[in-house]
Amino acid sequence: MLAMLFATIAFSIDAMLPAFPAIAAELTPGAANRAQLILSAFVLGMGVGTFFAGPLSDAWGRKRIIGGGLALYIVGALLAHYAPSLELLLVARAIQGLGASGPRIAGMALSRDLYEGREMARVMSFVMMVFMIVPALAPLVGLWIISFSGWRGIFLAFILFGLLAFLWVSLRQGETLAPAARRPLSGALILSGLREVLTNREVRLYTVVMTLGFGQMMGLLSSIQQVFDVTYQRATEFPYWFALIAVFSATASFVNGRLVMRVGMRKLAQIAYLVQAVFSLIVFAVFALNILEVSIAFAVFFIWTTSVFFISGFTFGNLNALAMRKMGHIAGMATSVITAISTIFAVVIAGPVGLAFDGTPRATMLAAAVCSAIAWMLMRRSERV
Repeated sequence: MLAMLFATIAFSIDAMLPAFPAIAAELTPGAANRAQLILSAFVLGMGVGTFFAGPLSDAWGRKRIIGGGLALYIVGALLAHYAPSLELLLVARAIQGLGASGPRIAGMALSRDLYEGREMARVMSFVMMVFMIVPALAPLVGLWIISFSGWRGIFLAFILFGLLAFLWVSLRQGETLAPAARRPLSGALILSGLREVLTNREVRLYTVVMTLGFGQMMGLLSSIQQVFDVTYQRATEFPYWFALIAVFSATASFVNGRLVMRVGMRKLAQIAYLVQAVFSLIVFAVFALNILEVSIAFAVFFIWTTSVFFISGFTFGNLNALAMRKMGHIAGMATSVITAISTIFAVVIAGPVGLAFDGTPRATMLAAAVCSAIAWMLMRRSERV
């Protein structure tokens, strides 16, 4: 169930990728790059919503916030389906993202109600594995929907997906936060919880690392369809290549789930970011020199792109568990603050990276190298925190 809630987010992002050309042609023909903003708007709305979803779930329970968030998500999808302009589409997508923050945050807090430490990391690894498998099918599903009903039909699929998730939670999931453990919605308690989260050095550090990791991945997602289309003239093949990337990447979460109990969360994340930083820097240098034939360059780009998503399987679940390790008593508030900060500032990173697309993947490669290098240095520092 948790995996499906997280998969709702992945589906809402990746199913839109094949629709970029059609949306650009209809709503912003003079500036095709602006079509990327439909991803940023969704993620930004989700980031803003996370500020509220956690405290509300601490006060009212996890199940109510998951259900209410899914209802708002469905409303946003319906508005997006009928949006007559790019500006209104972006507003609708932000509303949809605002709704998605409910299941995202309350679902994670629900997991923390039941598990902690490496056990939570193991559970989240399974959730992230499904989270990575869904993107394997999402662009292909999006392409099929576009072929039958145009790009607006994708939002009807979001509504169906949201309804299925809503029914599953309503019928099968009990409340995990006992009434005695709830925190009333008072300004003093919210400020107290916020202060506790933000003054914890471990939480601050892991939140910054998550921001960098999420930012580099969102930067790649923003321009990946254009790279396949403009750079390599493979627009029609894009959903199939993306599915292959997602399938390979999903194995990382499975491997992480097997290793985390023995190796540890910090060590796995540290190694992952070091490998990503070095590999991204090498690939960026090769592409900057422009010494590869087109077919070889595409193969290298494919391998590098897979590595970015693969690395996320060794980082996000572990980092969330590390950041939440001492926050079990205020799981909703802590999840809100951590996720909101990492999501909003990831958009700040990803927006310029996506808009810097110049017909090559160099901007995303450089961003990944820089973000991963900083994340690795911070993870080394975490050993001394």
